[in-house]
Amino acid sequence: MSLQTPFSSSSSPFLLKNLGKSIGFVRSGVVRCGSSVSEENLVMSSGVLFQPFEEVKKEEFIVPISPQKSLARQRYFDESEAAINEQINVEYNVSYVYHALYAYFDRDNIALKGLAKFFKESSEEEREHAEKLMQYQNMRGGRVKLNTVVAPPSEFEHVEKGDALYAMELALSLEKLVNEKLLCLHAVADRNNDPQMADFIESEFLVEQVEAIKKISDYVSQLRRVGKGHGVWHFDQMLLDGGGAAAV
Repeated sequence: MSLQTPFSSSSSPFLLKNLGKSIGFVRSGVVRCGSSVSEENLVMSSGVLFQPFEEVKKEEFIVPISPQKSLARQRYFDESEAAINEQINVEYNVSYVYHALYAYFDRDNIALKGLAKFFKESSEEEREHAEKLMQYQNMRGGRVKLNTVVAPPSEFEHVEKGDALYAMELALSLEKLVNEKLLCLHAVADRNNDPQMADFIESEFLVEQVEAIKKISDYVSQLRRVGKGHGVWHFDQMLLDGGGAAAV
């Protein structure tokens, strides 16, 4: 008893033809899948589907000769380059404000060392973000352009709220602003069909930013509860000890 497969010689020509269109033809050792490919284009004369030495002749794959042009740049558009530079400036500006807050709380007549430590670390973190963006700009073949940083104030006393609560509310507003700028940067990546840039923003910044907003929101709520005076000192000690003010 002989067994027949769907592709045996007794199968109808019509069946074979349509099966070939649905699941792909095998001719001359070459496989092509998809019913949208015409039969004439299924096999190239050489029997090779990918011809790298021909395809690299396309303009987008030619290595630049000019020393002024990046060798690594590919599908990295001017809008993306400008947006990365803008975000670098945002990170440096926020870092500068946090550094001013560090200097304020570290004064001998303020002497809230926990808050000074918190804002010093926050300043360093924002600067690290700026540097990470600079490294990314260079990796993609862009050019880093540093813009002007706005001088922050040197006094942060507030008659009604006190300096600690006022400073922490300012930090919360700044973190939300940074998050909004990062979302705008992500939108630029989407608009330019740049999934690698979108992934970079998501993996390196967005999760951390949301976590920072939650942490500082907790600090604001706790400072509102303790009021001015001894409660602020106790809050400051928790920051200084590294236990986190959430234990207050």
